[in-house]
Amino acid sequence: MRARHIDHVNLRIPEDGVDDAREFYGDRLGFGIEDALYAADEKPFFDVRLSATAVIHLWPTDEFAPPTATNYDHVAVVVEEPIGEIEDELKAAGVAVEKRLDSPLGATGEAPAVYVRDPFGYRVELKARV
Repeated sequence: MRARHIDHVNLRIPEDGVDDAREFYGDRLGFGIEDALYAADEKPFFDVRLSATAVIHLWPTDEFAPPTATNYDHVAVVVEEPIGEIEDELKAAGVAVEKRLDSPLGATGEAPAVYVRDPFGYRVELKARV
């Protein structure tokens, strides 16, 4: 077996958190929101499109419990912009940077990254391309 990349990540969100998710992932971070099938009640989740080959499935549920340090740390997303531009975009969008690391190790090597929290407590690493 030879894996190539992560296809998707599933995250549960509060049942009433759909608008917050669209605003954070779509408006503030600038990722695509694919929710037509969800809106038509044809599937129980909607997608945050990260790239042509990667999505985050967001599952609204009344059984949501915020993530804790014992069951979740973060999902890392490689972005094309240099770290300074990423920080500028986040600041302009009103997204607080939790921390910055200049050389965390990832799947393709070391590159600067910043960490932010979504409205549901999930940490997202935005990592510059190596």
